[in-house]
Amino acid sequence: MAETIRLTTGQALVKFLNNQYISVDGKEEHFVEGMFNIFGHGNVLGIGQALEQDAGHLKVIQGKNEQGMAHAAIAYSKQMLRKKIYAVTTSVGPGAANLVAAAGTALANNIPVLLLPADTFATRQPDPVLQQFEQEHSAAITTNDALKPVSRYWDRVVRPEQLMSSLLRAFEVMTDPAKAGPATVCIAQDVEGEAYEFPTSFFEMRVHYVDRLKPSKRESEGAIRKIKESKKPLIVVGGGAKYSEAAEELRALSEQCQIPLVETQAGKSTIAADYKNNLGGLGITGTLSANNAALEADLIIGIGTRYTDFATSSKTAFDFENASFLNINVNRMQAYKLDAFTVVADAKETLLELINGLHDYQSEYGSAIEEWKSEWLEERSRLQNVEFKRNGFDPEIKNHFSQAVLNEYADALNTELPQTTALLTINDSIDDDSIIICSAGSLPGDLQRLWHSNQPNTYHLEYGYSCMGYEISGTLGLKLAEPTKEVYSIVGDGSFLMLHSELITAIQYNKKINILLFDNAGYGCINNLQMDHGSGSYFCEFRTAENEVMNIDYAKVAEGYGAKTYRANTVEELKAALEDAKKQKESTLIEIKVLPKTMTDGYKSWWNVGVAEASTSKSVQQAHEDRQAKLNTAKRY
Repeated sequence: MAETIRLTTGQALVKFLNNQYISVDGKEEHFVEGMFNIFGHGNVLGIGQALEQDAGHLKVIQGKNEQGMAHAAIAYSKQMLRKKIYAVTTSVGPGAANLVAAAGTALANNIPVLLLPADTFATRQPDPVLQQFEQEHSAAITTNDALKPVSRYWDRVVRPEQLMSSLLRAFEVMTDPAKAGPATVCIAQDVEGEAYEFPTSFFEMRVHYVDRLKPSKRESEGAIRKIKESKKPLIVVGGGAKYSEAAEELRALSEQCQIPLVETQAGKSTIAADYKNNLGGLGITGTLSANNAALEADLIIGIGTRYTDFATSSKTAFDFENASFLNINVNRMQAYKLDAFTVVADAKETLLELINGLHDYQSEYGSAIEEWKSEWLEERSRLQNVEFKRNGFDPEIKNHFSQAVLNEYADALNTELPQTTALLTINDSIDDDSIIICSAGSLPGDLQRLWHSNQPNTYHLEYGYSCMGYEISGTLGLKLAEPTKEVYSIVGDGSFLMLHSELITAIQYNKKINILLFDNAGYGCINNLQMDHGSGSYFCEFRTAENEVMNIDYAKVAEGYGAKTYRANTVEELKAALEDAKKQKESTLIEIKVLPKTMTDGYKSWWNVGVAEASTSKSVQQAHEDRQAKLNTAKRY
């Protein structure tokens, strides 16, 4: 008979996690670094007891909010290029429900994370237990069913022996570059404590090999032919290029064939911003240079991209009448998008094939790449030097508010600092190897256009789900992944209010993070959206019942938690705060009051959003007509 060991389900889980390894390019290392926890009645006596008894090498971190700690785990995995994960355990009921937004974030971004929510009783004998809801049509439904649509893999364990097949399946999914995403294994709370004779072979060192998928001969030859037939190809650098660590090959192909590079949010910082052929962000939040190249290209080479609406400007970024697509992606579904010629293979391996097959090919851009880049750098410099005047801005920027309203904000917040000026001051002031993180609001657009990252993997944007509240939680994940580097959360006041609980966790565990809080007293991004489409400013500003602009002392909030805090409403104050923050050993928060309506605007881009078809407002009627006209030029599939 096979040798066995008597363990509870919780103990078996922890023992298994300790023995999972991943091998990429011949390098083997532990795949599970640790486990975030908030213990409740569903998991404290099962998984909690197992971790207390013997956590092995797992680093156990107490979170403060289930969504927050899961976001920290996601950011960790993303920063580690999906080669390592943290698991996350929660109680049943609200604790599990709080994982839904985080699971959606992981799924949209293709990031592996192991979610371990407790479940109700497998026996059902005490039902309904605390935090259990009931449905008339089924006793089998629990809170955890809400995690099904936002999990790449989902299972419910109601017997100890089910754990074995469930975990093997979960790790197969998480370590597959084509399917990487959240794996949810719900374990009934009574089963977590049940013992079983597990075969010892289940706990032997298990290596999950991530072998690079090479393109077939048909795919390689077809891709080379497509490029040779084009005159002006364009490479879209997506997140898959970063995860494949294909920077050297991308640069070599671009240099050899004079093919410009443009970036998605996930792909940014794969290639240095100062590389001559890197034209920056593409699409709605893209640069003028990148969008000019996109409109002129006759072949779009998408490398590891999902072609979201922000990257494609809602399918208007390219000349669809004259351009075709070549997609390189490990995921077959993504490769099929936009009716492309598909190469279902690893980015690095495919680029090597293209470099060898295109040694005699040159694009016909001529001096256009250099001219586009130079034009954009001039615009970037202009945006850095915007100055507020009581009668406008110098130089002029787009502004929906009246001058009187802007003056009101300047007085209420005691600031005349534009957002673009503050952001570029930060870019110039922090160390080159520092890592920034952002997710929601107007800041991601400014960052994709303006931020220059010249060190690899120093730009961390969660824009697949654009989940408010990811920013500060994610900064903790960054620090766990990059303990020797300074990490900065660039976050708006709206996102800060949504979720900042893991700042306390960072302080608790002496993991220094830096929060750069941009306060414009409202949901500025959505305020722009409504006013761009004919509506007024409606419930997006933070105002009191007396209609006064709210001036919240966020620095005092963070100071109460134990962070070192600063207030910076001028360029000089911001520079001084950034320099002093570098010297600190504890976490810091710099509160930056910025004027609303001082973010960047679109450059030859369009976003397809729903606009009211019937309205008493002429401006809304006009916005709907404009949308219909634009829809006629958009790609239909």
